[in-house]
This record gives sequence, C-alpha cells and structure tokens, in this order.
Amino acid sequence: MKLRSLAALVLALAFLLATAVAGEAKELSPQNPVKVPSAWMNENETFAAWLAHEMGWDKEEGIDLEINYFNSGMDIVNALPSGSWVVAGNGAVPAVWGGLRYDTYVIGIGNDESYTNGVLVRPDSPIAKVKGWNPKYPDVLGSPETVRGKTFLCTTMSSPHMALSSWLHVLGLTDKDVVIKNMDQPQALSAFENGIGDGVSLWAPQLYVGMEKGWKLAGDIKNCGETLPIVIQADKKYADENPEVIAAFLRAYMRGIHMLKNEPAEVIEPLYRRFFLEWAGQQYTPEVALKDIKTHPVFDFDEQLVVLDDSKGTSEAQKWQQYLAKFFTDLGRLSPQEYEKVKDANYVTPKFMKMVKQPVPPYK
Repeated sequence: MKLRSLAALVLALAFLLATAVAGEAKELSPQNPVKVPSAWMNENETFAAWLAHEMGWDKEEGIDLEINYFNSGMDIVNALPSGSWVVAGNGAVPAVWGGLRYDTYVIGIGNDESYTNGVLVRPDSPIAKVKGWNPKYPDVLGSPETVRGKTFLCTTMSSPHMALSSWLHVLGLTDKDVVIKNMDQPQALSAFENGIGDGVSLWAPQLYVGMEKGWKLAGDIKNCGETLPIVIQADKKYADENPEVIAAFLRAYMRGIHMLKNEPAEVIEPLYRRFFLEWAGQQYTPEVALKDIKTHPVFDFDEQLVVLDDSKGTSEAQKWQQYLAKFFTDLGRLSPQEYEKVKDANYVTPKFMKMVKQPVPPYK
C-alpha cells in the first residue's frame, strides 16, 4: 500500500515537473538562433520580413528567419504540410483556405492591399469605353454587354481573383459569365502583353507595370467598394507549441512595419528596389517602387491590436475573413459544409501580437 502511494506520488511529481517545463518559454539566444522557415511572395508585405533579416533584427530576437519564395498564396497554403514554413505573409483569400484545410492562424495584418489589386484591359477594348455603368461605382469601367463571355487571366483563389469577382459583381455578373484562365502573376502579365485574353487581374507591383504600358484600370478592390488585407499566417500546431518564437518573429517584423509607417517613401525607395532586385529578381523603376509603397497602408503595433481585438466580440480582422468566406461561398468556391467551418473566422487570433508588447524596438 505504501509502495503504491509512493509510486503515485512520484508519478504526480513527474507530471507536474513535465507540465512546468512544457509551459516555460524558450530562452531565445542571438548566439544560437532558432531557424524559422517562412513563406512569402514578391509583394510589399515581404519587405518588412526581408528587412528584419537584412538588418539582423531577427537574430537580435533569437531567431533566424528563412524567407522562402512562392508564386501565389494558394501555393503557400498547400506547401504547409511539407514543412516549408511556420509563418507566412499571404492574401486574406488563401488565408480562408488555410484555416479550412490546414488549421492555420491569422496572427497579424501585413497591409491593406485594396488599392493594389485590379483588372486591367487594353486601351482599345470596348470595356474601356464604358465608365460608370453602375452609378454607385462611378470609376469602374465596363458593362455587362462588353464583359460577358470575355477571357480574363487571373491567379485564382487569390486577391486578384477577388478583384475580378468584385468587379464582375459591380457589373451584375459572376465568374460564370466569363472565362477565367488561371496563371501566376508574371505569366499573366507576360501573356496579356502578348495578346492573350481580353483582360488581366493583377496585384502590385505587376498592376503598376501593366498601367505603365498604357493598360486601363477597369476596377480595383477599393473602387469596387471592398476592403482586402494581407495577413500574417502561422502554423497553428507550431505556434501553440512555440509561442515565444512566433512573438519573436512578430517583434522583428513589426520593426519593418514601423519603418514603412514612419519614414517617407522617398527614403525607403532605394532599399525597397534593392529588396525586389536581390530577393525577387525583379527590377522596378523608382516611380513604380514609390507608388507601391504609398498604396500599401500598413498597421503599426497599436493599430494591429485594435483590428485584432476580439475581447468585445468579433474583431475587425475576423469580419474581413468572414466576408471573404461568404463571398466565395456565394460564388460556389466553398461548399456550405466548408463555409460552416470557417464562417466565424476563429482562426484569427490576437494572442501572439499581444505577446510582442510595447515598445517595439526602433528600426534604426
């Protein structure tokens, strides 16, 4: 009897010790940084991550940020099971599928890309000849007659797809009224330049490259009356097991965000162009770089906490994701059963951003 009691006591003490150890935060050391694989596209939100690694802010936080290149948001989402990343910058559209299929979190907001995803048409297109068909959206080009049956190049299940679908909605149409050819962004840009398709839906900076070629903006997400953020995703299992690593990443990343928020775009532009050239292999003019910086509003630490705050109910960030889930369900891209799983957007959480805590170290 005494032996059994002693054994039970030993087991209980062992369990408590294990629990205490599991609950302790890791000691993150600049001398022995933790590798943090991450996934990004050649987009504005990646600049802050690149900057964090370039400036050594990640090492200061005890992590080594590995910045992996992907062509699209759905490519990022579908790569999660391979272990290619534990944090990522992604569109809010593929983030819905991440929450649905792979149990990912949304832990922050990269920027507002409502101004930087749009549908372009050639200047001689009949679509470009009609403006304000829907009086509620006076800057939108096209009409049902000029658009129905036409072919559009688009990276499907992405922010350009939302731009295309939102534009069609303004014209009283849906995806089913046109032909959509799925292409990644560089391919779509090149194909449209070579005469393929009647229109192309692009994100920035490809959008601005197209506009520099004289193509006309038929509609973007903002002038179609919607809002679309870039989000920061995290693998839920990894994040729950390593919250201090996720907080360290956010702390380093937010230094880049604070630089974008506080420095004049003209000061950032040379570094911004170097990022695109060295990391993405793309050369942009100073004009395109400046426009890309200025048309991507970012959220500083206090603003992040506001849009992520769910203490009084549904957060603003959750509402954005809920809208997208409903939007794509109505288009038939999500089944009613799938919609039920993501309609509350409970995969959006403020808990890791709260761990960052003020003040975020200065970027200088």
